[in-house]
Amino acid sequence: MGPGGLQVTRTCAIPAAELEWRFSGSSGPGGQHVNTANTRVELRFDVAGSRALGPHERQRLLERLGPVVRVVASDTRSQARNRELALARMRARLADALRRSPPPRRPTAPTRSARRSRLEGKRHRGEVKRQRRPPTPDD
Repeated sequence: MGPGGLQVTRTCAIPAAELEWRFSGSSGPGGQHVNTANTRVELRFDVAGSRALGPHERQRLLERLGPVVRVVASDTRSQARNRELALARMRARLADALRRSPPPRRPTAPTRSARRSRLEGKRHRGEVKRQRRPPTPDD
């Protein structure tokens, strides 16, 4: 992927032109720096209008995340670091939404031979335990 683009999975890459960046002042501690620097980063991706996505990918993202995906990073005092955090969060959200869920489990019943084998094992174990007991007076 070129500079500023986002490689989500091996097959899904989003070009930088489809990512919309916004910067604003961050809240919290930082003194005068906070009042003058736009370190808060908002990254938006328009799923519905993207040309980089295939039809199946677009459909899955629309169902799971909606028409626009938005992440915000204001963790650090550095805009560059917040950009990296926003890209990582966007990649994680998109990759998670694109991941296919495993097929639902179909419950199965144990086979007849499995039941028989299980009961034979239980009987055998009970017999071993019975033989370990001291003899009773009526024997």
